[in-house]
Amino acid sequence: MQAFLVRLLGILYLSSGLLVMTQPQGDHFSSFGQASLTPSLIKTRHEGLRAEGSLFMLEGFPFLIIAGTIHYFRVPRVYWRDSLLKLQAGGFNTVTMYIPWNLHEPKRNQYYFTQNLDLQVFITMASQVGLWVILCPGPYIGSDLDLGGLPSWLLQDPNMKLRTTYKGFTKAMNNYFDKLIPRIKSLQFKNGGPIIAVQIENEYGSYNMDKRYLRYVQKALVKRGIEVLFMTADGGQELSNGHLKNVLSTLHMKDISKKTYESLYSIQGRSPILMMVYTASSPDVWGLPRHIPDSHMLMKDLQEMLGLQFSVNFYMFHGGTNFGFMGGAKFSDSFFPVVTSYDYGGLLKENGDYTPEYFTFQEFFSSYLGLPKTELPESQPKVAYKSLTVTHFISLWDIIPYLEEVNMFSPFRSVKPVTMENLNVNGGRGQSYGYILYETVIFNGGFLTSRNHVQDRGQVFLDKKFMGILDHTNNQVTIPRKNGYKDYMTLSILVENQGRLSSGKNINKERKGLTGDIYLNNSPLRKFKIFSLEMSVKFMKRGIPNIWKPVNYQPDIQGPAFFLAFMTVFNHPKDTFIKLEDWTKGVVFINSNNLGRYWNKGPQETLYLPAPWLRPGTNEVILFEELKPGQQIQFTDKPELGVIA
Repeated sequence: MQAFLVRLLGILYLSSGLLVMTQPQGDHFSSFGQASLTPSLIKTRHEGLRAEGSLFMLEGFPFLIIAGTIHYFRVPRVYWRDSLLKLQAGGFNTVTMYIPWNLHEPKRNQYYFTQNLDLQVFITMASQVGLWVILCPGPYIGSDLDLGGLPSWLLQDPNMKLRTTYKGFTKAMNNYFDKLIPRIKSLQFKNGGPIIAVQIENEYGSYNMDKRYLRYVQKALVKRGIEVLFMTADGGQELSNGHLKNVLSTLHMKDISKKTYESLYSIQGRSPILMMVYTASSPDVWGLPRHIPDSHMLMKDLQEMLGLQFSVNFYMFHGGTNFGFMGGAKFSDSFFPVVTSYDYGGLLKENGDYTPEYFTFQEFFSSYLGLPKTELPESQPKVAYKSLTVTHFISLWDIIPYLEEVNMFSPFRSVKPVTMENLNVNGGRGQSYGYILYETVIFNGGFLTSRNHVQDRGQVFLDKKFMGILDHTNNQVTIPRKNGYKDYMTLSILVENQGRLSSGKNINKERKGLTGDIYLNNSPLRKFKIFSLEMSVKFMKRGIPNIWKPVNYQPDIQGPAFFLAFMTVFNHPKDTFIKLEDWTKGVVFINSNNLGRYWNKGPQETLYLPAPWLRPGTNEVILFEELKPGQQIQFTDKPELGVIA
């Protein structure tokens, strides 16, 4: 159906005089001079990328954009060059990269542009291997990230209006751009760099909360020295809402219809077409079968689009991994957090291996576009390490008293529940990710009801005994009546942030933890002691005391608890995949770094462990298991991402 629409609409576009084929389909691509238009070979820099009639022009030559998206923040830095080389060797001439504000400024006024977030190095590498760059600096980028890549501390403001000209948002955005844009300004085309275009925001047409906002973002970029071609990107139905005058509109493959092209012509006349998001996939979410695009359909669409001189961007070329808690969530009839893998049906697998589709498209580009084949980089070696036996554990309840003694993790006391974002931790900057524990005293049992104030998943405990779960589908747990001579009972609710929505107009409401009152027999609970369990590197290094207990594999050992194992790696570490067959739900830490979530409800069954996360010798592996632990940690040399839908 998609291929039919592409063909039909291309014909309509041609017959309307909106697009003119300069040469017959069989050989017209030779006029684009793909091989010569590389960053290293263009010595003069007078005319950057621009739209001229139905064509893109670069330095005065017709230029067809064949791009692929790589998320540098989802790929280990050691493998950046490998991914970029594979993109170039596959016949692509451009890499599209999105910049996540929430990772670069995780806490207000604390900026990170080093190590795996050194975007300048990534852009420079792209140029070195012969790729142009289309940059998407946001401030919102979507990309199935927590809050679409916006920092959660923005939500400390109860009146916050994200993605608008609300002063609280624009002030924070301007401060961020003041730090970000100078790092990319010198890498633009006219300055000898590979950046040929910048996308303003992302899919704003579907949000459309402030008609002044897109122009405001553009002016903020121009003011700081961005002077390449600007573009916007929207799905078909939202095209006109996300358009800016004198800014090129690009399309997303979804929602293509006859009206799409009619709208495009009405707002910008005859223009080159860039399919900015070319995909038939969607992110995998916990609890549903995984998605795999139909590669035959994609190839048919691609042939027809290129036959009409459409430029195209593969989203994704290499998806990578939602390391730590960076993954977001989506809402479709219910709340669905995305899985740790961001494989996303790309031409490279999560770990950078080639897919069969990669070779199919490489052969197509080589023959159809007249491109010479490039020698392919070898894939990274992989190994199935020996299984590990868990040796020690610490119950979360044993850590809590210790946290009360450590000032940096001391509890916060409040009459009413407080959300993660407004918790008085991190120097008043709040908590962004992980877990948060609420404790209060009750004097009898009954019905505990949440009234949808648990975001997203709360485990309920009575005197450390598991009582049930409050989440998006269950609002009530029965608490037993007081039994014995004890005057009171301690009620604990361990709430997990499973990822803020990455898109939609409800992102302004995406505060986590307990977002309102919790009721016992219709009376709101009061006087809480609240513990921040952000599970950051700092927490894992300083928050866990040396009070580990030996594991005796007794059935009474349950979560929530931390479980410890040691992994010995000889010589040079290699990529591997962790398989947790008998474990239930939790998070894996390698040498204190958060690898990501696991959950036995699937679809994902293995976690990718890149070699750079390991070191020769002894490695510390810690699992935070919420419910029922296993005894061993297995490894495999192949990913197992679940049953296909």
